Order: sequence, then structure tokens, then C-alpha cells
Amino acid sequence: MLDRTMGGQGLVFLSLCFLSSTLGHISYSVPEELPKGFVVGNIAKDLGLDIKRLKSGRARIFTHESGEYLQLNSERGVLVIKERIDREALCGQRALCTLQLQIILENPMEIHSVTVEIQDVNDNPPFFEKKEVDFKISESALSGSKFILDRAVDYDVGINGLQTYRLEPRDNFVIKLHDQADGSKNVEMVLQKPLDREKSEHLSLVLTALDGGEPQMSGTMQILITVLDANDNAPVFTHPVYKASIKENAPLGTVVVTVTATDADQGSNGKITYSVSGIPDNARGLFEINSENGEILSIRASDEGSLVDSCKVIIDVADVNDNMPTINVLSKINAITEDAKPGVVVTMINIRDVDSAENGNVQCFINDNIPFELKLTNNDFYSLLTDGNLDRERDSQYNITVTCSDEGVPSLSSSVTLSLHISDVNDNAPVFDRSSYEAYIVENNSPGLSIFTVKATDSDWSQNARVSYILEDSSVNGVPVSSYVSVSADSGVIHAVRSFDYEQIKDFQFCVKAQDGGSPPLSSNVTVKILVQDQNDNGPQVLYPVQTGGSLVAEMVPRSADVGYLVTKVVAVDVDSGQNAWLSYKLQKAADRALFEVGLQNGEIRTIRQVTDKDAVKQRLAVIVEDNGQPSRSATVIVNVVVADSFPEVMSEFTDFTHDKEYNDNLTFYLVLALAVVSFLFITCVVVIISVKIYRWRQSRVLYHSNLPVIPYYPPRYSDTLGTATLPHVYNYDTCRTTDSRKSDCKFGRAGSQNVLIMDPSSTGTMQRIQSEKKPWRATHAFDISSLFFLLVRIATHCYSCIF
Repeated sequence: MLDRTMGGQGLVFLSLCFLSSTLGHISYSVPEELPKGFVVGNIAKDLGLDIKRLKSGRARIFTHESGEYLQLNSERGVLVIKERIDREALCGQRALCTLQLQIILENPMEIHSVTVEIQDVNDNPPFFEKKEVDFKISESALSGSKFILDRAVDYDVGINGLQTYRLEPRDNFVIKLHDQADGSKNVEMVLQKPLDREKSEHLSLVLTALDGGEPQMSGTMQILITVLDANDNAPVFTHPVYKASIKENAPLGTVVVTVTATDADQGSNGKITYSVSGIPDNARGLFEINSENGEILSIRASDEGSLVDSCKVIIDVADVNDNMPTINVLSKINAITEDAKPGVVVTMINIRDVDSAENGNVQCFINDNIPFELKLTNNDFYSLLTDGNLDRERDSQYNITVTCSDEGVPSLSSSVTLSLHISDVNDNAPVFDRSSYEAYIVENNSPGLSIFTVKATDSDWSQNARVSYILEDSSVNGVPVSSYVSVSADSGVIHAVRSFDYEQIKDFQFCVKAQDGGSPPLSSNVTVKILVQDQNDNGPQVLYPVQTGGSLVAEMVPRSADVGYLVTKVVAVDVDSGQNAWLSYKLQKAADRALFEVGLQNGEIRTIRQVTDKDAVKQRLAVIVEDNGQPSRSATVIVNVVVADSFPEVMSEFTDFTHDKEYNDNLTFYLVLALAVVSFLFITCVVVIISVKIYRWRQSRVLYHSNLPVIPYYPPRYSDTLGTATLPHVYNYDTCRTTDSRKSDCKFGRAGSQNVLIMDPSSTGTMQRIQSEKKPWRATHAFDISSLFFLLVRIATHCYSCIF
């Protein structure tokens, strides 16, 4: 098999020279055979680099050569000899021998080209492959006859290489050199003086090859000549030059070309044999010639009479695409931050294909749909760059496959996969799993109770994704929210700081901030609303009838009352809410022939049958007001009822209702005082009303004469807005007084005509019946004098009752 590696090295050299024109480049020249540790040059100084930069950039050498002849001393910033350099082993017969290497630095990535020329020293003498050659020359050979000699070999080049030949003795022959098209020289021994076999049948000559080095070196070969009888015709090749081509992967034994020579002599002098001479070093051992019909390069034909002729055979070795591209990763980074801008160099690679022409043309590409691009920076050098925005949360790692294919048929390719990790930056704020939260807590809770948990996630990594929860400063009814709730910084659990009372606060809201651990930190807020749920912790409260230790109030029911007659109404409220505030009313221990019943929902006490003579005049009803909570709470109110058609009829029974039998002798005085106070208030109110009316009349006249528009004002109507459904109507309060000045009582007025019985045992038997107003007073109606007077009387009476 043939191999074109030597030609491939020439291509590599040309590529590196082109690279030096675009990147940082320096050149050195040193002789071969220098000892280890010899300083070639100061890399740091010549490239203008600081020694600290060499260390931080992890400077290293990259070269295509199989052996490492040079090394970089980062501590001193110098390039030194690592192994002894033999120029002949490294470059052979090339006139220019260089070592091409690159200095690779990272963070940021840099590449500098260095060329080291290896100068030849005269350390190889010329030598001949054969120490002795034999010639059989007829004595009839004519002057000028040529005899081809094997060339000497000198591994040195230039002035140190082979320069000349010397033949001794020179009685019959001289040496002549003939330049060839490939730059080599054929050595010919030319007959100057005819031979005389009878005088000398055997001749011994010494051919010396000399180089031009200092000191000069040489090599010798002995030439033995046997003088034969005349053979006057030499073989003649049919062509002076033969050309042929062969593929480099041709199998052994393939016939390259057939050369043909003829000899006009007969017999043994006309029998032709073929041999090869002057094979170049890179072809030595690759070809052989068939002595009957052979080949290759310089071919010598001789007959048995020792007459010779020569021709040249040129064999072109045709390249076959038998080498895959070689990918060398010069430098790479294993991780890059996700905020890296487009154009950042990730990796630098070198591509080499030792084939030639199309078989050596290489194209490289990477896999699709990744934010990277492969850019050709030079003939054989590629840079892998970022080509878009990176997002670790989308792709935390990229496996980038670089594939290089040549243009041969069939195409050969190779690939390498680079793993690149994307480092996280804090570019994502925590996100709550809900836009807002709503939680419930039952009142009367214990402090420290866990109410609810807020949860936020951060798509970043590690510390950037560590979420802490913070309660934002705010206030609830003027009180800091931190006195109501607290938030666990790690878990987001919201705890109650205090015990809540639904009757004081029904709901409140606050903000919780989720903050990550990045630098600077990112955060987001969410609103949390806490709804306090009611418990049945309040019992019903009776508003009417009022249960006090003062004067006694009784409801009077005539004996002629029809079934369903409304006696009174028990009014109660419950400050709880919902079903905890739904009230129901019932009588306690109702008799078998009960005369009254109470409305389960409205608390109205009505008669359920006609009054009979057997019914007691005095009725004492115990009404239980109960809410609908679990467990339920209740309150009891006592309602006194008198069954009679007139006041004298019940006088004898009335005394049983009193709580105190003492009489006040000064009652008349207090009554007179109360009337005086009422009269004074009445006169004062009349004066104020008249003054207000006169003032309004004057104002209206002024507005009338000023032609200004008059905008009437209507006071708003008032309504119950408590929303507890336990006070659906507006009630008027009536003040009732008794003969006992230390006791008083009040009741709610009703919309219809209701009888209120006011009893005074100490009086002379007179009883008063106060008929309630048929129409309730409204803020939108104008006052009249009688209404005002009546109101003042009631106020004064109430004041009197309260005083005593």
C-alpha cells in the first residue's frame, strides 16, 4: 500500500503559514541536535504577554507532530528543547525544516502561532548503498561510452549535503554529472581512453562522494571492471521516458508499466536483462522490476555483453480517499453562563486530512437547532461560537456534535461531541402557584395556629432558586399586620399571632413577598385574604321588654280580645352571624289550656283562644329566645300580662306585680317639678322653631329677589343596615313610670294601636292609658306643636323615671 503522508505534511505547513498571517505569530531558528533544556526563545516577551497571563490562561502547546520536541515553561515564559531534534528524522530531504506549533490560552481564549526553523548541521557523511559494483566492459567500447553509477546518499541538506564526486585513478574514465528534471543528478562514468584487455583485464577504481560541510565528510564505493571482448551494440529503450500512474491503495504485485529495450547483437550479447537504479528515498522498497519485462523510475537495461542503455520511468501515485478528517480540539470551556452574549468563543478545533485535492477538502458543521455556530477562522481552524441567547431553565446542557466530511467519493467523515453546561444566573423571580390566596380561620382560635401555606417556585438553580417568605409591612384597622399573623420564612406557613373575634374583625388582607437567594435578589408579591368564621360564642340579647329592677310594665289584654290578638312582641338580637344568629322563640312551661302563644320566628305573643272567666287576671309568661348555633345559646325574658277590660278591674291584682311596697310621700312634689321642666322645654322649643321659621322665610325672600335657582334639600330616609336580620323594623321607645320613683321601665312602641298599662298602687285609684301614635314620626316630616309637646312630655317622663 502507498501512503502520501509526506505530501500531506507539506499541506499542513502551508496551512500553518497562512494562519500566522491572521493570528499572533513569531518565528525562531535553532540548529538541530541541541541538548534538552536549551532555551529557544522568550515567548512571553516576544508575544507581549505577561507571565501571569500565561499561568491564568493555562498556556499550553498544540502541534501536529507525533513527537513533542519543544515545551513551554510557564514559570519563565520561555520555549525550551524537550527532546533532541534530529532534522533528518524530522524532515528528511526537505530544504526547509520547521516545527509549527500553537500557543493556546484560555479565559479569554487566544491562539498564537510559533514557527521554529531547524537548521541542519553536518552530522551525516555521504554514503553509497553498495560498497562495491562490477562492470563488464568490452575492449571494443568506444570513447564516450557511458556507464551509470549509483548515486551516493547524504541525509544532510544544503551546503552540508552531497556536493561532488571524485574518481581515482582517472586513466581511462572520468565522472560526469547530469541534472535531472526532479533536481537530482545522475552520475555517469565516461570512457575517455579505450580499454585493452590484453594489457589489463581487471581494473579497480574508487568513487568518492564529498559534501560541503565543515569539516568535510565523504563516502566511497569500489568499482571493479572486467574487460571483455567486443560487444559493439548496446540495448536501446523504445522510449527515453515512461510515464505511468498507480493508485495509492493498489494491491501488491500490480503492474505499473512495462518498459522495452532491444539489442541488435545476437547470442549472449543480445540477451537483455532489466534492473532499477537511482530509486528516491521515499520510493525505495516500494517497487521492483521484472528482469524480463520490468519497470520503475530509472531503469537500466544491459545485455550479456555488458552494454547498457537507460530510460526514465515516472510513476504518479494517484490519491485515494482513504483517510478520514482528523479533528483536534485545541481548547474548550466546559461551562458558560446563560447570560453570555452571542459571539463568545466556546471551543477551537483544528481539522486535518492528509489526502489531497478533493479528497482533502473538508467541510465541518454542527447539529441543528442549537444556539451555536461553527465559524471557519482559517484554512484548518474552526471556532465554535455562541449564536443566540442561552436559557438554563430551557436547556441546562448542550451536547454539540461537530462533524467533518471530505469531498471524496465516497465521502469520509469523523465527528466529536462536546458537552457544554449552562451555568445559572438569577434571571427568574419566584412565582406563586396562585394569583391570590383566600384562607379561613374559626374565631377564638389559639395563638400560633397554622392557617394556610403559600407556595412559590423559582425556576433558577441552587441558591438562586432558594425562596424565602417575608410578611410585607401593612396595618389592619391601624394595627400592624404582624400582630395578627406571621409567615415562616422557609416554608411559607402562615400562623395566627392572636386569637380572632369575628364580632370585632371579620376579614383582613395582607401581602406576602417571596424572595430568592440570588445576588441581587428577585421577588414577587401575592395578596392573602383571611376570612374569620363565626362561632356561636354569643347568646341572644333581649331588647324588649327590658328586664330591670325598676317600675313594672304589664301588657293589658281585654277579655273580648279575638283569637290571634297581638299582645306584645319580644325583640332580641344576636351579635353572631349566619345560623348562629337565627333566633327562635318559645314559651316556657306552657299550661294545658294556654291562653297565649309566641311566634317561633317573629317573637309575637298572641292569643290562641277566647278569654274565659276562669283565666287569671294576672298572667306571667316566660319566653325563651334561642339561637340556631351548635351548641345553641338562649336567653329568657318575663312578660307580664293583665287580662281585664278596665283598670279598676285589675287594681286588686296589680299589687302582686310590684317589687316594692314602699310609697313616696314626695311624689306630688316631683310631679310638679317634672311638669315645670316640661313646660320650660316646651316654651324653649316653640321659641326656637319660630326663630328658625322666620330665618328660613327671610332666606327664601333673599333667594327669590336674587333670581338664583333654588335647590330643595330632602333628608335621606334611614333604614336598618345592620344586616343581621334580627331587627327588621324600626321601633319607638315609650317610657313608662310607676308610683315607685326608684323603678322605671321602657318598651318598644308598635306601629298599630297598642295599650300600655301603667299601674301605680299609691295613687288614688286613677289609671292612665297612653295610646301610641298611629303614625311613626319621620325625619322628613315637619314638626307640629302638639307632636313636639307630646315628645317633650315623654322625654320628661323618661327623665323622671330614670332619676327615681
